Amino acid sequence: MSKTIIVSNRLPIKIERDEKNELEYHSSAGGLATGLGSIYKEGNNLWIGWPGLLTEDENEKAEITEGIQKESMFPVFLTEEDIRDFYEGFSNETLWPNFHYFIQYAIYEPHLWEAYKRVNRKFADEIIKKADPDDTLWIHDYQLMLVPDMIRQEYPNVSMGFFLHIPFPSYEIFRLLPWRKEILRGVLGSDLIGFHTYDDMRHFLSSTSRLLGISNSQGRLTVKNRAVMVDSFPMGIDYDKYADTAASPEVLEKEVQYRISLGDQQLILSIDRLDYSKGIAQRLEAFDVFFQRYPEYRNKISLILVVVPSRDQVGQYKELKEDIEGLVGRINGKYGRINWTPIHFFYRSFPLTELSAFYRMADVALVTPMRDGMNLVCKEFVASKTNKKGVLILSEMCGASKELSDALLINPNDQNQIVEAIREALTMPEEEQILHNTNMQNSLKRYNITHWVNLFMTSLNNIKKTQNSMQTHKLDERSLEKMLEEFSKAEERVIFLDYDGTLTGFVDNPREAKPDEELNNIMQNIVKDPRNKVVVISGRDKDTLNEWMGKYAVDLIAEHGVWIREKGKDWRTIIAMKNDWKKEILPVLELYVNRTPGSFIEEKDYSLVWHYRKVETGLGELRTRELTSHLKYMASNSNLQVLEGDKVVEIKDREVNKGRTATKWMEAHDHDFVFAVGDDSTDEDTFKAMPKDAYTIKVGSASSAARFSVDSYKDVRNILKAMIAY
Repeated sequence: MSKTIIVSNRLPIKIERDEKNELEYHSSAGGLATGLGSIYKEGNNLWIGWPGLLTEDENEKAEITEGIQKESMFPVFLTEEDIRDFYEGFSNETLWPNFHYFIQYAIYEPHLWEAYKRVNRKFADEIIKKADPDDTLWIHDYQLMLVPDMIRQEYPNVSMGFFLHIPFPSYEIFRLLPWRKEILRGVLGSDLIGFHTYDDMRHFLSSTSRLLGISNSQGRLTVKNRAVMVDSFPMGIDYDKYADTAASPEVLEKEVQYRISLGDQQLILSIDRLDYSKGIAQRLEAFDVFFQRYPEYRNKISLILVVVPSRDQVGQYKELKEDIEGLVGRINGKYGRINWTPIHFFYRSFPLTELSAFYRMADVALVTPMRDGMNLVCKEFVASKTNKKGVLILSEMCGASKELSDALLINPNDQNQIVEAIREALTMPEEEQILHNTNMQNSLKRYNITHWVNLFMTSLNNIKKTQNSMQTHKLDERSLEKMLEEFSKAEERVIFLDYDGTLTGFVDNPREAKPDEELNNIMQNIVKDPRNKVVVISGRDKDTLNEWMGKYAVDLIAEHGVWIREKGKDWRTIIAMKNDWKKEILPVLELYVNRTPGSFIEEKDYSLVWHYRKVETGLGELRTRELTSHLKYMASNSNLQVLEGDKVVEIKDREVNKGRTATKWMEAHDHDFVFAVGDDSTDEDTFKAMPKDAYTIKVGSASSAARFSVDSYKDVRNILKAMIAY
């Protein structure tokens, strides 16, 4: 029975030793644990991750494994070195600052990268122990970005999703990482890749295009013959949990206690984990300026500042904590009175009931991170407003701002804007507050944590169905052997061979793709057997194709089917052709050459080709979209067709294609075995024209009408060698 496996760096449990040195287990109340509880606790499903305790004792490891197994969890044990170099090191001192645009803090140490690879491998090995090929895997976050591809190597067809909970940076920032390509390839082992926002998704797709040369169509990429989907899935909260908690008697009692202690004050709430990306120091500086600009609010408002401890022994975080404490002390000393404290600072975490009381009583929530993946505090604040009164001031740099547009959105780098937003929030009429919070609550109710989980899993299931419907099977040894057996028995064998990308690899200069010694030997030997009728069917112009392939006893089809030359005969066309349209199209192509350094035009008898293999990655794809759209508009009222190939755009007569010419050729020749191989979209016409029992082979990773696929032209050469030797 198949199962679903959730994988994250930490399990949704905290294990501690009590005073007697015995293990205590505490379940996590976090949003992710709540949302995924509906998955990992069902049936034989599982959550794999680090249990949060360092131990080298094998007996203790066995005890932990057994202890959490009944909670549907399985541990990955990490060493002190793993935590130092993988977690605190590469994950949080390399990836975290890079992804949050704090590149001045990023460390690029090779030994930290080695630790990251090692621990990702450790996770992958533990997953493989527990996973079966028909399971569904969901990998989470930046600590495990190499795991998907590691799993894919072991289970090529497993259904696997990946979700990044922090921002994904722009290409210009991401490219600073020395190991950028390896990280992208790791994530691309997934079938579905999820981000909180469209911007993060867009940045990821830009990086895959510019660094790996993998383009996308509406978020869908093709990676090693697999369709991979990239999409945004804004993470929600357990709305009912926060709304119900806020309305509970215990929280109401807490609120009364706090209000009595604080007196008649308007309250501003700030809750964050200690991190430089949260903008806590900048927030305090803006609060100071607010009192300078609006002294009438002194003695009337207070800021409740909750900072949850995090890595405060790390240099940058230790300094940040000291800066925050210094700012709090300065502001309190500058404005405070015996009966009024401007900032109530708490450097600790609070249980949900006390947080909920803070949410209820706060008139304003100040959520101003410099950069954040989603930020759930703002959502929890809105959900806790049972009377719908209160104002959310929200940074436009966090993912939640895309959903909570009724908040007062600010740029956290604009101190003046923060100051004025505080003023606006404190003076906002109640009816306006109720309107904004009603809109935001309705959104949070609909797009809650359960919706997020269900949407992601449904999308993963859909992309897997798409893969299965488009799948071209790899030509394995059994299929190859069966093909060769049929080949050996046949007396009239037809072999259709594309040229570029099929018989040879691609080169920057198309004129340099002439046959090498290996290909010469293959062609000379395969035509020796009189039972073999070999047809080279290419997009090349007839003169080049004749120069390179005319010396062999083969038939030639050039310019995608415009010209045909049977061995011993002259070139001829299948249908009457015109090329007067070229004078209108050629100036357009020349315009794009002028705008795109490295591109050039190839002119054939009845077609024009724009090449961009030498163009800067990204620019070539951008110009291609522009040019294709331009040409399709021009061709809409004519009999012309625009084709996109491997780093080329070609325009030709619609009546001509490889499939039509191949069909006419086969009608004129007997055959009892048919083999056809090609690598790009123009060869799909050939595959579709072949008999059902023909052996059609696609070179490369794109989906295809071919029955089988191989990885490269080298595999094609090996197949032809096997035919010769059989």
